[in-house]
Amino acid sequence: GSGGFRKRKHDNFPHGQRRDEKENVNPSSALMTSFKSFQQELDTRHDKYERLVKLSRDITIESKRTIFLLHRFTSAPNGEEILNESEVKLDAVRRKIKQVAQELVGEDMYQFHRAISPGLQEYIEAVSFQYFIKTRALISVEEINKQLVFSAEDREETTNMTSNSHDKEAHTWSLKVTPVDYLLGVADLTGELMRLCISSVGNGDIDTPFELSQFLRQIYDGFTFIGNTGPYEVSKKLYTLKQSLAKVENACYTLKVRGSEIPKHMLADVFSTKTELIDQEEGL
Repeated sequence: GSGGFRKRKHDNFPHGQRRDEKENVNPSSALMTSFKSFQQELDTRHDKYERLVKLSRDITIESKRTIFLLHRFTSAPNGEEILNESEVKLDAVRRKIKQVAQELVGEDMYQFHRAISPGLQEYIEAVSFQYFIKTRALISVEEINKQLVFSAEDREETTNMTSNSHDKEAHTWSLKVTPVDYLLGVADLTGELMRLCISSVGNGDIDTPFELSQFLRQIYDGFTFIGNTGPYEVSKKLYTLKQSLAKVENACYTLKVRGSEIPKHMLADVFSTKTELIDQEEGL
């Protein structure tokens, strides 16, 4: 029975034997030295992961603030001021991304990808939104990566450099956005473009919704071409993208069919009512 098993167990391992074995362990042995180095390596990696999570959270927050600022572009009297202010905010975000790049020097980025991916996606959404407002086009992943190449020109870095000639050489850091992060950021961009369409209609702008409809249709066709062959996260965004496209196309339909009979200041109300009906039909 279980009692006999416990008795044999105590016979095999007398009381106090494990304590004596711990006392007899040599802390300077090769085995203990190896495990201490493993412990230090794991602690260092965990601390770096936590620092990257905090940086990613800061990048997400500042990117969202930039997006909220850019939504004021359609109603602001001077749109250039909004764009200049958004560029200042994006520069601050890129300084955070520079810290991420410095943390990943000599490391495999994919081991820390889950820590930094949410922030990178939000940054891509913000920078692509600004790029669309400026150029009415989609920014490429190559253009984003060009903006994420940094050099040691900041004051805090130059003060920390010593006077040796080798230390005065220029240091550069870079962070490359993965294709999956780029696609996820572009998928989130479609939601912001749908909100831009709503605000444009509210301001009496009847041209922007048609431009957005064509642009979103091209993005949707591209994601449809990827289909289920891409990563799971990308295919999961396809449904939300389709909803955004449907709302923008509904706005274009309302403007085309009933735009002449509805005053401009009432177009936004009609469009909002149509949007609520679409959400109810979709079960949202």
